[in-house]
Amino acid sequence: MANGWTRAETEVLARALLRAPSVHNIQPWRLEFDGDRLLLRERRDLELPAHDTRGRDRLISCGAALANVELAVRVLGYEFTTRPFPVAGEPDVVAAIETTGRSSPSDVDLHRYSAIARRGSYRRPFSGRRVSREKIGDLIAAAAECGVEARLIHDELELSQIAELLEFAAEAYQHDLAYQRELALWTIHDEQYHRHGVGLAASTAPAGTLPWAGLVRSATAVPDHRVLQRRLAGETLLVFLTADDGRHDHLFTGHALQDAWLDAVDDGLAGSVLTQPLHLPEVRSGLTEDLELPGIPQALMRFGYPTGPIPLSPRRAVDEILGNGF
Repeated sequence: MANGWTRAETEVLARALLRAPSVHNIQPWRLEFDGDRLLLRERRDLELPAHDTRGRDRLISCGAALANVELAVRVLGYEFTTRPFPVAGEPDVVAAIETTGRSSPSDVDLHRYSAIARRGSYRRPFSGRRVSREKIGDLIAAAAECGVEARLIHDELELSQIAELLEFAAEAYQHDLAYQRELALWTIHDEQYHRHGVGLAASTAPAGTLPWAGLVRSATAVPDHRVLQRRLAGETLLVFLTADDGRHDHLFTGHALQDAWLDAVDDGLAGSVLTQPLHLPEVRSGLTEDLELPGIPQALMRFGYPTGPIPLSPRRAVDEILGNGF
């Protein structure tokens, strides 16, 4: 045992952290051990200056990682408290998890934990099977656990407005050379090797059109908003909202996204996150105004039933994500 955690426990924590989703699959986190405390750090050296200028998506990614680590701690039989941004003067420490006792995990914890290994970004078309209102309500409730509102977009007018904004964003990014260079840098074509060790596997991002792939490349055939609207009408689309737009909000958004995503996977659904369009001020403000949203949109998420296996992205080595000599 070292730092209060056994090797077996450390392995469980590491495997849960490894499978968390992140923007462009950059996996911008490190977990450190401080006695009975776990410190989750944001790796600010991993930047996406063209896509994620403010680091909002990077912090949302850390929130998803925090959700996984907390689940692992619960499954290991510990009670704990989590303090966001606990260290004054060290903003890269995004959360401290401190164990306070022992207890058995709940059924919800066990189901979400079991879904971690099966969760992946599904960028292909969903089947035509509709997601029930009950399941959609469950996803909305999962997000609310973190104080984040997930709102269903299904009204015909709202879908039309979303489609127009997505078409605008796609055309903007398609002609943004800096964005295209950055996306190419983080795309893995030879999955046996990549300069970063991680990134977006080309095999997991089909060359199809929006909104299925989400990522806009220079060769992406962007349909007009009427086609986009018809496609969106066949998916379950949620927008995640927060009351403010600070670092706490971004962290909790990631946690809420992951909680909802794991619940979806446990119910046989697949999903993928769309944040790229919201980095354009015109799209973010347009979405807020057109849909009369009661908060600040942080992410869009699409859910549905997959038509085939869900591909998994490459992960970092364990020693890259754990600190303190593990």
